[in-house]
Amino acid sequence: MVANIKEMTGAEFPLFAFSHCRDVVAAVSRAGGFGVLGGSSFTPETLAAELDWIVEHSEGKPFGIDILIPENLDFGSDFTADQLAERIPARHRDFTIELLARHGVPMSQAEAIDRRIPQTSPAIGEALMDIAFRYPIRLIANALGIAPPRMLELGREKSVPVAALVGAKEHALRQVKAGVDILVAQGTEAGGHCGEVSTLVLVPEVIAAIRPVREVPVLAAGGIVTGGQMAGCMAMGAQGVWTGSVWLATVEAETSEAFRQKMVEASSRDTIRSKARTGKPSRQLRSAWHDAWEGPDSPGALPMPLMGMISQPAFEKIEKETLKGNARARALTSYFVGQGVGLINEIQGAGSVVQQFKEEFAAALEGLIASIES
Repeated sequence: MVANIKEMTGAEFPLFAFSHCRDVVAAVSRAGGFGVLGGSSFTPETLAAELDWIVEHSEGKPFGIDILIPENLDFGSDFTADQLAERIPARHRDFTIELLARHGVPMSQAEAIDRRIPQTSPAIGEALMDIAFRYPIRLIANALGIAPPRMLELGREKSVPVAALVGAKEHALRQVKAGVDILVAQGTEAGGHCGEVSTLVLVPEVIAAIRPVREVPVLAAGGIVTGGQMAGCMAMGAQGVWTGSVWLATVEAETSEAFRQKMVEASSRDTIRSKARTGKPSRQLRSAWHDAWEGPDSPGALPMPLMGMISQPAFEKIEKETLKGNARARALTSYFVGQGVGLINEIQGAGSVVQQFKEEFAAALEGLIASIES
């Protein structure tokens, strides 16, 4: 029999909320959902500080963490930041500087390349994982490949379920055979790194594929921003949903006011699946940045982690200029967001979003039962 995800994680309502913002994580957990901190944007020291804060402000409610430890990097794992920087062609650096200049965002050649070790470095991911397991987390997730053996070992040792994000049934089978406890079946509608199969197809496909091997709970992900969608996914066999984009439009989120406003204004057609931010396909809000990098004059996206070493300082500059009121810079403003952005029409608190999910979920179930019984 497949394990119950609520019992595994302690979640009151199986609405899993991925966010890089500690305020969102704590607010969701307090409201009865399950907050998951995106840990890969931190250093080991800052992650510890964030987790200290979450423990203090989550009122004893369960929460988890997502760590990005890629299974495969184009340059392996043994490198320094300077060695990586040397692999970035001058034409890519110059293209970035010229693109920003056309939008009134000044950037020097020295500023154009991030010379810190990328957060996608396996060594950093392992260090973050070690910090995470020192805290009372109720779930740890890994993205971009098979969960590392040591994560699985520590998970079993500390009774912490290990989740993995998958975008195809082949990935799901590999993860189940490796020993993960929970699968997040993430469709192409999702923000961030995603595959090409829609959530509607992927969820039942994954559930059917893993059943002969080993049944594990499946969470649905990709474009889910309403309780009605959540009910639909659970009707397909998912035990809950993994959400991300909807929390970017909350007052607690780390996103800027300018980006949140762009989210409210956007339609579901205003996202793009592109390599132009990280080097791997990820869905983002389309902007002038993507039009340029996907255009005929583009030198082409670099592989991970090189592309991120160019895009990270560029988007930091774009953000600062946008906050100053630079309207031209706003055209470049973007972030990872899914196609569900077209269903986001207002900015509200994270706790209110959880409550709205609960109400919409209940209404959808009542409607489904009524339609069958009529």
